[in-house]
Amino acid sequence: MFTALLPVVLASGSPRRSQFLRELGIPFSVHTAPDAEPAPQPDENPEDYARRAALAKTLPVAEHHREACVIGADTIVVLGREIMGKPQDNDHALDMLSRLAGTTHEVITGVCVVMPQTAAPAAERIHTFAVSTRVTMAPQSRTALLAYIRTGEPADKAGAYAIQGIGSFLVERIDGSWSNVVGLPLTRVIETLVQREVVHPGMGR
Repeated sequence: MFTALLPVVLASGSPRRSQFLRELGIPFSVHTAPDAEPAPQPDENPEDYARRAALAKTLPVAEHHREACVIGADTIVVLGREIMGKPQDNDHALDMLSRLAGTTHEVITGVCVVMPQTAAPAAERIHTFAVSTRVTMAPQSRTALLAYIRTGEPADKAGAYAIQGIGSFLVERIDGSWSNVVGLPLTRVIETLVQREVVHPGMGR
């Protein structure tokens, strides 16, 4: 559906982010920077943190792929002002899910797009943004949450659930981008790539 006009690198090991790009027909390679995700700072604005985390994941990869457009992202779950990361163990997952159940929270994805060194002036090479989606969870019994945790799905998910998987039964309503909750706000990402002439709609120009 889209033709890539420049080499594209995805600075994320997320299978879902890869699937999104693959389904749109965008050729890309995957390269990641180990241990690149920073910790939130005290009282840091969640959107600022999401952008900073995406930048931290993307820049090291861009340094090794200077001829490519490098795309990185980081998705966080925010309840009130609390940034929820991935659960440390099953008890932590149960605590997260119990607090999210019956409430509305935000899922924020920070995105960083770094253009090739030859494609734009230095001041214009790095572009970051954040997209927020409101997610309302249905009330759940402790038994249901424990059964979900036993599937193993919450173990490596921010907020301890995956809307695109078994965890979809937890979600009553979303306000905003569904793909953003999965991990990549596709509308905004594609708009950015088209504007910067990284990809072009159609099978060729």
